[in-house]
Amino acid sequence: MPDRRLDASALRDWAHTAVGDLITHTDEINRLNVFPVADSDTGTNLLFTMRSALTGAESVTGSAGVREVTAALAEGALHGARGNSGVILSQILRGLADVTAAAATDSDGRLADIDAVLLGAALRHAVGLVVSSMGGQLVAGTIVSVLQAVADTIQQWAADGASLAEALTASGEAGVTALERTPEQLDALAEAGVVDAGGRGFLVLLDALTATVTGHAPHRHAYQPGPPRIDSAAPADPAPPQFEVMYLLADCDAAALDPLRTRLEQLGDSVAIAASADRYSVHVHTDDAGAAVEAGLAAGSVSRIQISVLSTGPARVSPGSWSRDRAVLAVVDGDGAAELFEQEGACVLRPDTELADPANGVVARDLLRGLVDAGAAQVMVLPNGYVAAEELVAGCTAGIGWGIDVVALPTGSMVQGLAALAVHDPGRQAVDDGYSMARAAAAARHGSVRTATEQALTWAGSCEPGDGLGIAGDEVLVVADDVTGAATGLIDLLLVAGGELVTVLIGDGVDPAIADALADHVHRRHPGIEFATYATGHRGDALLIGVE
Repeated sequence: MPDRRLDASALRDWAHTAVGDLITHTDEINRLNVFPVADSDTGTNLLFTMRSALTGAESVTGSAGVREVTAALAEGALHGARGNSGVILSQILRGLADVTAAAATDSDGRLADIDAVLLGAALRHAVGLVVSSMGGQLVAGTIVSVLQAVADTIQQWAADGASLAEALTASGEAGVTALERTPEQLDALAEAGVVDAGGRGFLVLLDALTATVTGHAPHRHAYQPGPPRIDSAAPADPAPPQFEVMYLLADCDAAALDPLRTRLEQLGDSVAIAASADRYSVHVHTDDAGAAVEAGLAAGSVSRIQISVLSTGPARVSPGSWSRDRAVLAVVDGDGAAELFEQEGACVLRPDTELADPANGVVARDLLRGLVDAGAAQVMVLPNGYVAAEELVAGCTAGIGWGIDVVALPTGSMVQGLAALAVHDPGRQAVDDGYSMARAAAAARHGSVRTATEQALTWAGSCEPGDGLGIAGDEVLVVADDVTGAATGLIDLLLVAGGELVTVLIGDGVDPAIADALADHVHRRHPGIEFATYATGHRGDALLIGVE
């Protein structure tokens, strides 16, 4: 497969891949975090900042070009920057946006893609932006050291006429070398026996870009804390500041920035002031959070104030990190199903589209990604029969470890998921909402219809290839000449115990006329029963049928 051009579509795909990879590596990165404060949150901060950048990129239209997408990535990252590492990431993306904005265009005035020359220039520019945001102080052994090595390598390979893929591959190896040298450059890392957490996070982002362009993700070993360096003569570290303060600053004259930085440096350390087109992201570690905010108010208009208690324990995501209180995450298959559940207010997670059978097509990592992307402190999960029990438990447990209140509901089919979603009320207490949804799902009797592929003996009699099979649970209850016959027989069985609504979901490649035949059957044989059908385009079973 030929290497991919880094155009607007590829940039969006890179941001999406980067978020997923950061989710996978967040715990690893957090364990490495000892500088400037051992608060074990560098991986978490990079993830949330990159998620904000991805949201920005997804907000621009599909026809947007490279310049618009890079600008949206940078603005999104600045708007949602978390921690020192998040501020630095916002400046790396700003470097990309600045260089692409100034690049030569084609005859239509558009920049088609980013090549090795442009990427090298962008990362070189990013080095300057990061150093400037830190007040001109370059600390060796941090993410900047890795960024510099990568930028140098890409520029060298680009100067020799290398392709973007070749330059990225070489720069990845240079980044690894630079990362593994960081303990030699920074005493705090050597004393803790770790490489720099921010540098490791940047390498994850770089590898995601390499995978996007080449189609192959570089294999890296996980970096674990090693034996610390013991130095009995080393003085005890002073107590770290209590708070991390961040805010956005607008309506600020450039002349006010130096006094602001001076004041913040008097109040604490790890001061960073990162710029965008019309505002700044301000960051400081301090014992006096109020004074840090007051310093910003004296310089301009302050918004999005975040004050976090610095902790030396494992990072946990606070409730304030999420954009809403509660969300529903539904695992669905088919374009029509995704549209249907989204219209009902659910976030959607889809099984691997490469699988012929989507059953059990979602693994724990996919589920964790969906939980984080839902952006809510509480998430109700509708697995809908597409997540194996062990993967559901593992994914939900990982989500709880992220600080998300996860409730997995017993929905074995998308028709049960729709029944649960119909009674969802985010205004209720979570326990009441979960109970009501679970009760609605359990009350929805359901089954499926599929076409027999071979001769077999079932509980309902023998079947031949091409016959329609009506299935409830794990048993074939109806054998008919075709799908329509099996569906009418199954509906009749499901309605024996009563019901008010029959819902039929029509799968991929199934004749839509079947819906009319089933509607006619219900209206004739079961007067007064409502009938609803949706073309969901799911794979596997021809029809999914529910009765409520």
